[in-house]
Amino acid sequence: MSVAISSQSVQVLNGDLAIDAHLATPQASGKFPAVIVIQEIFGVNEHIRDITKRIAQQGYVAIAPAIYQRQAPGFTVGYTPEEIELGREYKNQTQADELLSDIQATIKYLYQLPQVKTTGVGTVGFCFGGHVTYLAAPLEEIKATASFYGAQIVNWCPGNGEPTITRTKDIKGTIYCFFGTADPLIPNEQVAQIEAELQKHHISHKVFRYEGADHGFICDRRNSYNPEAAQDAWNKMLDLFSSKL
Repeated sequence: MSVAISSQSVQVLNGDLAIDAHLATPQASGKFPAVIVIQEIFGVNEHIRDITKRIAQQGYVAIAPAIYQRQAPGFTVGYTPEEIELGREYKNQTQADELLSDIQATIKYLYQLPQVKTTGVGTVGFCFGGHVTYLAAPLEEIKATASFYGAQIVNWCPGNGEPTITRTKDIKGTIYCFFGTADPLIPNEQVAQIEAELQKHHISHKVFRYEGADHGFICDRRNSYNPEAAQDAWNKMLDLFSSKL
């Protein structure tokens, strides 16, 4: 299935903060489930906007909020070493409570759109966004989470509180986690820790490991792009959303 869509830049209000976001909507009548797309460290760049549109083409209202709005409004970069360093610098300035507040505001924004079903949303995030979606998975309205190669889940949390993995017990929906076995940023032992924690707390989940895949394997603008792993993971993400939203 692929439906005609429209896309535009919008702003999500969270108190006094106006969060820039990219919104993609099916051009059809009726109500659709919603999916929040969480960026890599590179901002809501062309890749993230493309992901948002591709999800909308599958029959979802999709939105990508700028999670660096507080640190660097309008920030979008590519994948050079210098840009990676800058993206990490902003990542390290984020705070878990602010990220969760901004995602909650994004859910409120979606629920106010007349074409959005208000029975729960999905999230998908990549790189730092994969970490943030895991962090946000306990939010009440989130029914389905697709976390792609989120680093440092087991040993860090934005703002340096207890590691994000300690929040696993509070996840209420279903979470799918996607990792590459050749990812230098996420040791395979950490993937095993995440899976063990999900099992321990009886969270509805699946953990997918792609043999030989590197960090960023779903991004066709990076040297680490792995088309076979990307297609399989994309299909599994869509299966998750179609079954839970």
